[in-house]
Amino acid sequence: MWLVLAALRRPVSVLLAALSLFVLSVLALRRAPADIFPDLGIPVIYVVQPYGGMSPSQMESQIVTFYEYHFLYLAGIEHIESQSIQGMSMLKLYFHPGTNIPQAMAQVTAMSFRATSFMPPGTLPPFIVRFDAGSIPVGQLTFSSPKRSESELQDLALFRVRPLLSTLPGVSAPPPSGGKVRTIVVALDPAQLRAYRTSPDEVAAAVARGNITLPAGNVRMGDFTLLATSNAMVQKPADLETLPIRTGTGPQVLLRDVARIEDAADVVYNLALVNGQRTVYMPLTKRADASTLDVVAAIKGALPNMRAQVPQDVEIRLEFDQSVIVTNTLKNLLSEAALGALLTGCLVLLFLQDVRSALMVLLTIPLSLLSAAVALRLCGQTLNIMTLGGLSLSVGILVDESTVAIENIHTHLHSPMSDEKDSVAQIVVSAMQEVTQPRFLSLLCVLAVFVPSFFLVGMGRALLPPLSLAVGFAMIASYVLSSTAVPVLASWLLRRKQTLHSTVSDGLYAWFVAKYSGATFFFLRHRTLLLLVVAAASGAGLLFS
Repeated sequence: MWLVLAALRRPVSVLLAALSLFVLSVLALRRAPADIFPDLGIPVIYVVQPYGGMSPSQMESQIVTFYEYHFLYLAGIEHIESQSIQGMSMLKLYFHPGTNIPQAMAQVTAMSFRATSFMPPGTLPPFIVRFDAGSIPVGQLTFSSPKRSESELQDLALFRVRPLLSTLPGVSAPPPSGGKVRTIVVALDPAQLRAYRTSPDEVAAAVARGNITLPAGNVRMGDFTLLATSNAMVQKPADLETLPIRTGTGPQVLLRDVARIEDAADVVYNLALVNGQRTVYMPLTKRADASTLDVVAAIKGALPNMRAQVPQDVEIRLEFDQSVIVTNTLKNLLSEAALGALLTGCLVLLFLQDVRSALMVLLTIPLSLLSAAVALRLCGQTLNIMTLGGLSLSVGILVDESTVAIENIHTHLHSPMSDEKDSVAQIVVSAMQEVTQPRFLSLLCVLAVFVPSFFLVGMGRALLPPLSLAVGFAMIASYVLSSTAVPVLASWLLRRKQTLHSTVSDGLYAWFVAKYSGATFFFLRHRTLLLLVVAAASGAGLLFS
């Protein structure tokens, strides 16, 4: 009740606070990141180790075993999962909740390099990445052309478009897929190998030996220092045919004698079809702390520059735009809030038949939602499907606070039992004194429903608390506004009337009021019976659920 009295003592301060809250909410919403999911913060790190040519059993015994042995030294490790396929192994390191992930990443990197010293020669350093469900694809760039092959499209996407994407804030673009990767293929002839008594290992060694990067140094000639280059690398694939495989006193064997050089492509493991036609696509991934709407807007803004980097016959399109989900969620929230405010205002206007009372109820709905948005931003939450869903869910609940308050004030102002000497402010205080405690208890009952979400673990611990915070902040804001702004506006805008409207004493509405009042007084006199009925209904619901 002290909140109501303090608001009525300083009504101008209350209105200025409401106006300031509106301005802050507009700034918070304009700068708040909009995303699909909240920051999940799952403590998982992936370690991916490639080794071309190894079978899954070899990867497991010679690669994964050493990693698992060393990763058990990590602090905070919960369990390790591994999966091996031909030429690659992937380990998933699960940490206990609350683990410092940057520190864990440093430990994983150190242990990984330690483990690779026990692995077969030629083992490359692993890929170490943190799993973050917030780093999700927000769209895909597709490349198509009626004239060019998939290999050409792959090169254009990789070497011309992908560097532009790396300059956009919050965007991460993996290499393109769906096309053919250019590969110089040395096709051996088994019959010729047997005829020259040459093994495939000798051919591989000759190719590696005859096509290497060999620095030569500098040559000083007078006052000049010239760069000396070596011709250790071939200029075109056809030059590989003259590489010697075997030299010496015997017959010289060249690569063209036992093999065929092809400027071809690697084996295609994936296909991309858009509208039934082969194409090349590049997934666009955002960082976990970036806004989906901002990232997609930046990509769309950079599309003209991307198209300028490729020939005119190559068409670049943005497909599977995930920002539509966030945009639709925002639209649904606005439509739900508008619909809830409209229906509530119509009901208040229908029963109270007072336009000013309806406007006061309508005012608290957007202010409550905006206040909740400011509180969510202060807590570090983004605008995502969980927080927006919580705000949408709270629309149907938060209207009760102001509706109950304004209805009781309206009843006291129009009641013939009120003292004529009392001012409107005194009647407002008397009316609010009757409903302040019940409204507070109802607020606690609603908040108690969402408290268990903060004790969840795993994925539920990351998804449900933002929804609960959105509902809780909206309900608290609705209670505070109905206890401050509504009494102040009621004391200024409403007027006393000593006679009830005719619809209260006559007609169907009067019959409904009489029956409802009789039932209410009956259950108030028989509270034990009411509690038994509620307990029996709850027990029956638990049994049949």
